[in-house]
Amino acid sequence: MAFSRDQWAVILGGSSGFGLATAQRLAEQGASICIVHRDRRALLAKIEPEFEKIRASGAQLVTFNVDALSAEKREEVLDQLADAMGSQGRVRVLLHSIAFGNLKLLIPEARRPQGAAGELAAKLGLEASAVQKAIDEVFGEGNAQTHGIASAPEYSSKHFLDEDDFSRTIHAMGTSLLGWVQGIFSRKLFADDARVFGLTSEGNEVAWKGYAAVAAAKVSLESLARSIAVEFAPYGIRCNVIQAGITHTPAQDAIPGSEHMRAQALVRNPFGRLTTPRDVANVIALLSSDDAAWINGEVIRVDGGEHISGASG
Repeated sequence: MAFSRDQWAVILGGSSGFGLATAQRLAEQGASICIVHRDRRALLAKIEPEFEKIRASGAQLVTFNVDALSAEKREEVLDQLADAMGSQGRVRVLLHSIAFGNLKLLIPEARRPQGAAGELAAKLGLEASAVQKAIDEVFGEGNAQTHGIASAPEYSSKHFLDEDDFSRTIHAMGTSLLGWVQGIFSRKLFADDARVFGLTSEGNEVAWKGYAAVAAAKVSLESLARSIAVEFAPYGIRCNVIQAGITHTPAQDAIPGSEHMRAQALVRNPFGRLTTPRDVANVIALLSSDDAAWINGEVIRVDGGEHISGASG
């Protein structure tokens, strides 16, 4: 589908990962792009070339390096966006891709002994520490098959999640979507056929260590998205959530044990590779098309079959 320049995509968290890939993909299809991101000045030199790719496609691009979680900043962005869009411009796509959460354990970890390296060392007549070091080196070089016997991830033994951590994370990665939907709606900036997207992960069902607050946010986002899908439908707004497979992004890198998560996904995925931001962007573009207008209130997996795949050899 080709979009017109009067059709805008607003991307919250659009300077990297899924948000940036979606902005670039929709720009290629002709949409105008508004990116709201929050990055330190030191990172802007790396981000600007990516924004330039959007401009090079011929798309109109406006960016705001502000806190998307601030109600005051949100109002300022929407005021300026309305001016940039002009009288004919409308928001066709809103993507919530904010990755700002607390990644800590609930309590100190009870470590289980890892005996594989010791048993291998005994069989080979070698020092267990030397065998473990070799395994970890092979794992670090990208051999996903060794993740089960590589040294376990390390977690902070000093800092743990509390109720405030949950509140901030749930708002940032979940319920903050509502303020943006309501703000755009109240200004009558949505297109007659608009699409709202959130992002979730397998952590909505699986308990990953250090991911509890983010998992709670994802489940909250999914629940909110269903309500948006029902209550805003009479106004032409559809809302769906994308459940991406494990993807190597800056946000995923921040998760404790992220290397092990990626290795497990590589072994498990039927296609033998990780999901990419472009995979997700392609599906968001597909769901933003006219032909996808009857998809509403769904959680859609974009993972190449990773979720349904059993243990792989």
